[in-house]
Amino acid sequence: MPRAVQYKTYGGTEVLQVVEVGTPEPTEGEVLVKVKAAGINPGESKTRAGTLAQRPLPSGQGIDLAGVVVRTGPGVTGFAAGDEVMGFTWQHASHADYVAVEAANLIAKPARLSWEVAGSLFVVGTSAYAAVRAVAPQPGETVVVSGAAGGVGMLAVQLARRAGADVIGIAGPANHRWLSEHDVTPIAYGEGVRDRLRQVTDRVDAFIDTHGDGYLELAVALGVTPTRINTLVDYSGAARLGAKTEACRAAATSGILTDLAQLAATGALDVPIAATYPLDQVRAAYDELAGPHPRGKIVLLT
Repeated sequence: MPRAVQYKTYGGTEVLQVVEVGTPEPTEGEVLVKVKAAGINPGESKTRAGTLAQRPLPSGQGIDLAGVVVRTGPGVTGFAAGDEVMGFTWQHASHADYVAVEAANLIAKPARLSWEVAGSLFVVGTSAYAAVRAVAPQPGETVVVSGAAGGVGMLAVQLARRAGADVIGIAGPANHRWLSEHDVTPIAYGEGVRDRLRQVTDRVDAFIDTHGDGYLELAVALGVTPTRINTLVDYSGAARLGAKTEACRAAATSGILTDLAQLAATGALDVPIAATYPLDQVRAAYDELAGPHPRGKIVLLT
């Protein structure tokens, strides 16, 4: 029987269950996909805990996905059984053996792109794209990214560099070598971070915050105009200061995902994979996500 991850009550990873379900039937405009890989993201943990958004229960889980088309629903053109695809679903349903996905939310998976990267690219990739676009870096400007070695941060620093900006990444020392290898100036987080920033630059033009915990105030103290600050986590601070909060929904188009997938397939965008887990070990995957996990994406494989 096909399986899917579900939870019947809000809570920690202990509420997650892998249950037997029927195979979804694609309706008008949908494609049935046999999932090969599906990324996990912090936002899904917050939703499951009931702190981000309330969902009807029981609920499925998962937005990112990559897999193989099984069949198409009425009105679908451009996809056929056997096609390798990647994309996303807003139905929180990709942590499963099969998922019915709107055809508009799928693209062809580049042949050179691994299943692990294809299945985990959407949320972090489009979030990074939207954040960089929101602060509009120009060649020669300086952009600071907090949480620079996290899932979104590691892509944001690369996209900002591709825009021609000088990029400073705030991250733990264990990730400084990776940042340097990607032409990003690393500095350590923690007490004294403002002084360390001032030691490497006398001007900050834009700031991307993927971590929260006071970084918006730091950006303003560094002289960054609020309209050139984007945060993915501190919404109340953004409202107070007039900063932006662009994230994945602002860049959720097949065209942008296609561009990101092509960059990743050619090696122009590095998307590290930290760990993979089989679907039935979904609790362990989210436990690792909540801890001091290695740099990169954690992916479920079916």
